[in-house]
Amino acid sequence: MRVKRAGLVAASVAAAALVAGVPAEAAAPEADVAYHGYASLWEGRLGIWLTPQNHGPVDVSEATVRLRYSAPLASEQKLPERCLRAGQRVVLCSTGEIKAGSWSEEIGLDIKLKGSPSEATVQIDTLWNGGASDRNVNNNRHKVLTLDTGDSYFF
Repeated sequence: MRVKRAGLVAASVAAAALVAGVPAEAAAPEADVAYHGYASLWEGRLGIWLTPQNHGPVDVSEATVRLRYSAPLASEQKLPERCLRAGQRVVLCSTGEIKAGSWSEEIGLDIKLKGSPSEATVQIDTLWNGGASDRNVNNNRHKVLTLDTGDSYFF
């Protein structure tokens, strides 16, 4: 019943926005979440250090960053408390609160991949934006190719 109500509320807001001549996404508050950081691959481990940023104009109580790997992850992982595994190649992490015009705490992951690939790609994007709309997704979507050199690749 609660799911039905939530769906009806969302549909009602979208319909009201369209009747008023305003796009549906404009009905939601807007926040521009971005990710900045670097990734490094060495001896079968892919490290990622990223810092979420919110260009505003509204605060985000919490967002979810999704990290998708080109190589399968090893079975056992030691993930930060605010991260969880969501499949063979996916990890989700909470950003925590990000005030408008500010940065959140850095998220650091040391992921063990199956085998020791000579290269691996990680795709970074926002899975959930705290209910806010984000018209500039280009600064929160990254695809980073890393080579097994230990070098840092910035995004």
